[in-house]
Amino acid sequence: YRMHARIDGSDIRLLTRTGLDWSHRYQATIAALRALPVKEAYVDGELCAVRADGVTSFSRLQAAMDEGRTGDLAFFAFDLLFLNGESIAKLPLIDRKARLEGLFSTDMPGLRFSD
Repeated sequence: YRMHARIDGSDIRLLTRTGLDWSHRYQATIAALRALPVKEAYVDGELCAVRADGVTSFSRLQAAMDEGRTGDLAFFAFDLLFLNGESIAKLPLIDRKARLEGLFSTDMPGLRFSD
C-alpha cells in the first residue's frame, strides 16, 4: 500500500495517496519511523509484507490488513520530499534518494530504503 510518512517532531502520520490518515492502523510502523534521525520529513513509500526469503507478498499484505496484523509490515521508503524545514521536492530524484539513504542505518526493523 502506497503511504506517505509525515514526520513533525514526535507527531508521525501515515497518509494514503488521497490524504486519509491511517496512522491508527499502523502503530508499529509509526514506532519504527521514530528511529529516523530527523526532526521533520515527508517520505514517500510503500507498506509491504515480506516473506522469510525477503520477497514481498501482496497476498500476505492483504491477509495482514484483513486480520489486523500490521505489526509485521515493512515500510519501504523510496523518496524524500521534505527534510528538516527544507522542501527538496524540486531536487533531482538521485539527490533526494541520496539524502533518504543517508537516514537509514543497516538495522532498522520495520523500515527499508528502496532504491
